[in-house]
Amino acid sequence: MATERSPGFKLFFAGLIGLVLIIPLMMVYALSWDRQEQATTAQKSIAEGWGGPQTMVGPVLVIPYTADSTETVTENGQQKTRTVRVTKELYLSPETNSIKTDLKPERKKKSIYESVLFVAANSGSARFAFPADFARYGISRENLNFTGAELRFGVSDARGLQADSKVLVNGQSRELQPGKGLAASGNSGFFTFIDWDGASPLEVKYDFAFRGNKSLTMVPRGGETNWEVKSSWPSPSFAGDFLPTKRTVADSGFTSTHKVTNLALGQSLVLTEDMGAPQPSGDRLYEAPMVSASAAQQAIGGPSQAATIGLIQPVDLYSQVDRSVKYGFLFIGFTFLAFLMFDVVGGAKVAAAEYLLTGAGLVLFFVLLLAFAEVVGFTIAYLIAAGSITGLLTAYSAAVLKSWLRARVIGGLLLGLYAILYVLLNLEAYSLLIGSVLLFVALAVVMWATRMIDWGGKRDSDEVTVSGPLPSPPAAPNKPARKVATATAASSD
Repeated sequence: MATERSPGFKLFFAGLIGLVLIIPLMMVYALSWDRQEQATTAQKSIAEGWGGPQTMVGPVLVIPYTADSTETVTENGQQKTRTVRVTKELYLSPETNSIKTDLKPERKKKSIYESVLFVAANSGSARFAFPADFARYGISRENLNFTGAELRFGVSDARGLQADSKVLVNGQSRELQPGKGLAASGNSGFFTFIDWDGASPLEVKYDFAFRGNKSLTMVPRGGETNWEVKSSWPSPSFAGDFLPTKRTVADSGFTSTHKVTNLALGQSLVLTEDMGAPQPSGDRLYEAPMVSASAAQQAIGGPSQAATIGLIQPVDLYSQVDRSVKYGFLFIGFTFLAFLMFDVVGGAKVAAAEYLLTGAGLVLFFVLLLAFAEVVGFTIAYLIAAGSITGLLTAYSAAVLKSWLRARVIGGLLLGLYAILYVLLNLEAYSLLIGSVLLFVALAVVMWATRMIDWGGKRDSDEVTVSGPLPSPPAAPNKPARKVATATAASSD
């Protein structure tokens, strides 16, 4: 008689096969990451020549001035200190700056990949004036070179600037020049020369539009900055150092209002050093502009603070696929556990190859999910992949477990697992709580179902399990006595 393996050995063997299946799961995870990189490359290719994530700054009035600078030089082996006259730049921010932005989104596709682009039409007005305590900054008005004053606007990717930009200074149209932006935008943008003596306030009105993608960042400068944005995009993301004071988000689009004062900025209206680019962080959709070495030298006033609005996709399918793959081992574990229970408790024998083929089907679910999600979207892809794998493994279980009733149990288990996974993917905040409760319930059920199993015991393969007391063996039938002839040897004299 052949001896069957103990339940404990079967449990160990099923767990070993499950651990082996982690390798293809990791390969699927790597495949998802690779496809995401390809999608990012394709999106960047779509945006080439259009404009990248945009950062706008200004307007800021830049006025050259002369000042004395002390420097130490070495002459004939001796150090000498001398005073030289140098030219610096004074950065005067507006007392008030009001900006209205109409953010017009546009979808562009390349093959199966899609990118969200936009055109930002900006119109605003700003008011400049020297503060009453200007003398406290240690700069004399006589040292200011008003003839070289420039009004600068910063746009991080000037390729996206449109041709209909215009600036009015005290009601007069000014000719715009390329370049000479501000350090916060990587010294990219445009400017205009102005005629101003600083005696009376300077009124500026401006209109300019630019193209970009992904996100729009506004760097506030001045005593008070008001930024109003409207767009038809239904899924904005607000990030950065300043969140909107008011916002409305609906299926038809969104509106938002930012109000920032110089007290919140921690900046004076008068600066002798330009402010640098905002520092990107993990919770910000902002991408820092390319800053040249010269811009970095000028931007010694520290990083700027900013407000960012991102045009995000409502569903990031790659992140959802990545998260679903992380639950793959639970699918394998629960399914293998169901097979093991039918094997140990129900008497159905499951071979190692059958465990492997079942596990391969479970791993294939994630490949199908990724492949279909790129074409038809995540939800429909999830239904297709879950339905296909559930049907395949249910039919296969009927052959392995020798029962359609048991196969329906496996099918119901898989449908329940896929339904729970979909809920977990959509309830990210409660996924850990729900998952831990389900694991507790599953463990309790397994403990109850296996409480009578002798995990270390063995049984013969042809052993028959009979309930109740064993019957007594039947009595042997009566047989006639066998005659035995005994030969007696007689001896005679």
